[in-house]
Amino acid sequence: MTQPCIITVAITGSLPQKRDNPAVPITVQEQIESTHEAFEAGATLVHLHVRNDDGTTTSSPERFAQVLDGIRKHCPGMIVQFSTGGRSGAGRERGSHLKLKPDMGSLATGSVNFPTRVYDNSPDLVEWLATEMRDLGIKPEIEAFDLSMIFQAAKLQQQGQIKGPLHVQFVMGIRNAMPVDREVLEFYVRTLQRLAPGSTWTGAGIGRDQVTMARWSLELGGHCRTGMEDNVRLDKDTLAPSNAALVRAVVDLCQQHGRPVATPEQARQLLGLN
Repeated sequence: MTQPCIITVAITGSLPQKRDNPAVPITVQEQIESTHEAFEAGATLVHLHVRNDDGTTTSSPERFAQVLDGIRKHCPGMIVQFSTGGRSGAGRERGSHLKLKPDMGSLATGSVNFPTRVYDNSPDLVEWLATEMRDLGIKPEIEAFDLSMIFQAAKLQQQGQIKGPLHVQFVMGIRNAMPVDREVLEFYVRTLQRLAPGSTWTGAGIGRDQVTMARWSLELGGHCRTGMEDNVRLDKDTLAPSNAALVRAVVDLCQQHGRPVATPEQARQLLGLN
């Protein structure tokens, strides 16, 4: 049987604003409703950032708790993943919301250049976040922006700071970081399988590269990420009317590539979640 594809929807991120696309969900209620629509369209994993009502970034555990409660109420079985990214907090503040025990948390295992800044993930912060997730029973999603981050994730697994099979997201297409390159992606996949057999992976692209990475991921046996965090358009001339519309586009790609869309139960089994 062909392996089902887990569709991740990253609904908000830290950067997109209403001026970029009026459909970007900012408030707690908007985020819950947007996630519910995406869930009904086929997404089984949601990657969450939260915002203040004015659109500014925050790591507020209270805001995360409100969104988490709404998703668990309206999207039964959906996998909830909290971001621990650096735009909404500094140092250990980036993991202050993990005490809410989402299913998963993002974990970048190294630093990388972004368009206008360095995404700083010091070794001590990476180890602290990994240990927090392990102790709280949260599965990390490794955010790999270059090759070294794959090796670092495998090292954390070997040291026991990450339990069970790795799940890695290959992020390509961010300016000043790794561009979208098919041969590089294939090398990443082979390297992950060599270092950590049994791992799962997702491909994530930015802007128009979102579709390219989805196609390649489907062809290579990986999973897909979509959503307004990375891309606010359906095409060059059309703003996405919702996160659900972006999810439906990936569902169509799954059908074209003969990959069934994973149900919540299948997604949890594939990722080793209860």
